[in-house]
Amino acid sequence: MGRIADSLGFLCCRAYTLPVFCLQFLRVTKRYLPHLAHLCLISTFLEDGLRMWLQWNEQRDYISMSWGCGMFLATVFVLINMLGQLAGCILVLTRKFVPYACLGLFIIILLQTIVYNILWDVKFLMRNMALGGGLLLLLAESRSEGKTMFAGVPNVGETSPRQYMQLGGRVLLILMFMTLLHFNASAFTIFQDIFGLTLIILVAIGFKTKVAALTLVLWLMIINVLQNAFWTIPSYRPMHDFLKYDFFQTLSVVGGLLLVVALGPGGVSMDEHKKKW
Repeated sequence: MGRIADSLGFLCCRAYTLPVFCLQFLRVTKRYLPHLAHLCLISTFLEDGLRMWLQWNEQRDYISMSWGCGMFLATVFVLINMLGQLAGCILVLTRKFVPYACLGLFIIILLQTIVYNILWDVKFLMRNMALGGGLLLLLAESRSEGKTMFAGVPNVGETSPRQYMQLGGRVLLILMFMTLLHFNASAFTIFQDIFGLTLIILVAIGFKTKVAALTLVLWLMIINVLQNAFWTIPSYRPMHDFLKYDFFQTLSVVGGLLLVVALGPGGVSMDEHKKKW
């Protein structure tokens, strides 16, 4: 935890340089940032699809025993899960039929939520909904007629489904951060909770959106590497799979935040309304 505190302290003491850093970052990465965002966003689906392939028998047996549905239906579910995720990832990465890919991945999230009883686990449910928020942002990007890094907001007064997809995606990303809050009395934990919650609220309402989203990306990457280092745990231990799951889910939310940086907050945001003042 000391390493995380040092890293966060460094971010805070350099906060005054962040807007300038953001502008420089956007200029340098504007051609590559959307591709990186897509890769991060679909990483959890890609990892899960490959796991279905590599652990075919274990996944099939688990579904068969959990639901008592027999090997045939269990096999069908694992096959749909695997092919749906891998095909969706390929379409997103190649930018082909992205709306259909997003729809397929939404269906996969819904199926997993039901089949794995995630409905009754608040933490996992909130994380799945945050994944849905990332897909909404991806869908909003695919509806953009002029995909440029600095044309992230529509004209004043314009209303479109894309704006509300961006709003819904930003709001759903909050749920990921709610699962990271610890609510204990240590000074560092209180600071971490307030720091993260403040930034994600700024992203949700669309105020200083790109700066807040990029800061969250840096903060989440530090926490993810230090707290979810699954590669340091032997693969036969259950903790390896838990940390791996958390790592790739967090990475997908990072992808959603990178899309916020690339696209901007959209028309339904404080940044947009400031233009009218």
